Amino acid sequence: MSTTPALLKPAEPADVPPEPRAPARGVWVRVRPAALPLGSLLLFVLLWQLLAASGTWSETLVPPPARVWDAFVDVSTTHDGIRGYNGTTLVEHLGISLRRIAFGAGIGVVAGVVLGLLMGTVGWVRSLFEPWITFLRTLPPLAYFSLLVIWLGIDEEPKVTLLAVAAFPPVAVSTTTAVAAVPKHLVEAARALGASRWAVVRDVVVPSALPETLTGVRLAVGVAYSSLVAAELVNGLPGIGGMVKDAANYNNTPVVLVGIIAIGLSGLIIDGLLLRLERVTVPWRGRA
Repeated sequence: MSTTPALLKPAEPADVPPEPRAPARGVWVRVRPAALPLGSLLLFVLLWQLLAASGTWSETLVPPPARVWDAFVDVSTTHDGIRGYNGTTLVEHLGISLRRIAFGAGIGVVAGVVLGLLMGTVGWVRSLFEPWITFLRTLPPLAYFSLLVIWLGIDEEPKVTLLAVAAFPPVAVSTTTAVAAVPKHLVEAARALGASRWAVVRDVVVPSALPETLTGVRLAVGVAYSSLVAAELVNGLPGIGGMVKDAANYNNTPVVLVGIIAIGLSGLIIDGLLLRLERVTVPWRGRA
């Protein structure tokens, strides 16, 4: 009578160890998106405090976080009969600058999308305007801001124009590239079904180019933010960039840091809103 070797004998159900549970890992996965940025922020503030307390640099150059917080409270409220900074609170400074960015970047985005569609669909338009857009894209804002002041004065016009000119090239370039990359077979299929040129642009070209165009819009808003202080160099008060420039003239480093942090945080919030808009508008992006 044959017997089964012990090594070939199947394991009894009782011999199989139970699957280990990992509730902690599941909790970490849920809290990680918020825990990592918060942890990095706390680490940055700790290193900042240690650097300020080391005495390597004076408090004029590297003020401790507590002084920056005090400056934030001062410019956000009325204290000792003084309202905010130069008679305007931090929220009001930021709101005025955001209004300038909205007008300037809005004009640049609309112009960039329209010209990008034309450049992507009409060859001679691209050949005519592409070198000028590349030339404009390589110029730093300060290179032509003085010229805008000479032409337009020192009121709102040069500021809004500077932000519009800064935001225009990224949108135009991204839209042109996206339109040129639209699959040819989709365009040919639409034409074969009798679609007009306008219908092809509306129903095929625009939806296909929309993801890259929205990326260009995000880049344009970022460029406008980076040009904000330059736009408010002349007669920028009230305005968050003008506040930073004016405080720097008096070596008021805490107020400068408050303005920089306000610009950065508002930029993060607006970029997050644009990213959310992109996910809602083009939910198919990134999916096979």
